[in-house]
Amino acid sequence: MKTEEKILNQLATHPIILYMKGVPNNPQCGFSGKAVNILNATNIPYAYVNVLAAPFIREKLPKISRWPTYPQLFVNGELIGGCDIIEEMSINGSLVPLLNTATPKKLEGTGNETLTSLEVEQLVQQGIPNAKVWVEGEGCDLTVTVVSEQFTDLSLVKKQQLVMATLTAPLASGKLHALSVKAYTEGEWQTKQTNLSSGLLQISL
Repeated sequence: MKTEEKILNQLATHPIILYMKGVPNNPQCGFSGKAVNILNATNIPYAYVNVLAAPFIREKLPKISRWPTYPQLFVNGELIGGCDIIEEMSINGSLVPLLNTATPKKLEGTGNETLTSLEVEQLVQQGIPNAKVWVEGEGCDLTVTVVSEQFTDLSLVKKQQLVMATLTAPLASGKLHALSVKAYTEGEWQTKQTNLSSGLLQISL
């Protein structure tokens, strides 16, 4: 799937989605942090994509949205704006009514509802307290990244088993299908982020 197709699929699947720098529990820029605080205060669930961990999306999204900076908030597939607009809408009272119009995409031809990225994230965080969790992808193509000190001294298999154990019920029921798990200690994650910031994954093919 091309990057543009992946972005359009994300916008079609998630009624409220924030493209940001970092993750909600660890924003990597002040504007993303402010946007997250405003959205969290509404108590309305939303999906998110960490563009720092997805350099191709970070590069391509501005061409689709015609908005050059991050964060970018979309509702029902339409760009709402960045931090300043989110803040202004929060102040004038128009943000919550807009978010309440968000309509989840209904899946046809299946008897089981699939879990949203947010629900997967919450299940992992319940099973591994204080973990940093974010989920990317759609449907059967999910990548779950988890950072926790509980992984210290565990083998790669044991790390993944710990994460998978938090998702046993939805996997058994069919609400969650095959997924990819990436598990890191804080130290391993910091090393990976250092490599990312050095531009090792910034090359466009």
